[in-house]
Amino acid sequence: MGNTSNAAPRQTSGPGQEERLRLEAFVPYRLSVLSNTVSAAIAGAYAARFKLSIPEWRVMAVLGLEPGLSAAQVAERTAMDKVAVSRAVSGLLRSRRVLRTLSDADRRRSVLKLSRAGEEVYWQVIPIARRYEQRLLEDFSTAECAQLDLLMARLLEKAHSLGPVHVED
Repeated sequence: MGNTSNAAPRQTSGPGQEERLRLEAFVPYRLSVLSNTVSAAIAGAYAARFKLSIPEWRVMAVLGLEPGLSAAQVAERTAMDKVAVSRAVSGLLRSRRVLRTLSDADRRRSVLKLSRAGEEVYWQVIPIARRYEQRLLEDFSTAECAQLDLLMARLLEKAHSLGPVHVED
């Protein structure tokens, strides 16, 4: 099922004469470039206007949908590094866009939610993000969009089931 249309002549180099890794044909690299490109394009619309970084917006987007999460839960839902989430939360707390309180269920655990100012920004960024998504997908048919959604879900599920790569893999 792999795509061989990008195949180049085999180049060997390393121990055991392995084929060199061609990044332009390596799916994890291509997904990363795509994600970074799309995120940067959308961020261009809100970064200057709202003084928001990409990680800060991701935290806000998650909390806008699910208020009352811990920073660890935000990191889990966004697949962002905990340090990046921590920095984003700190910035959002400083700008008063996020509030941190103690959980009603467990007073040792802090939870986050958007402040009134955070909610205002959230509702202004949403249409910008949706317009970009619409423009990004406008050349795809409904069936192609459904197929893309299915394939992305399958890739994510497979990546979760594989877990991290171990040296012996």
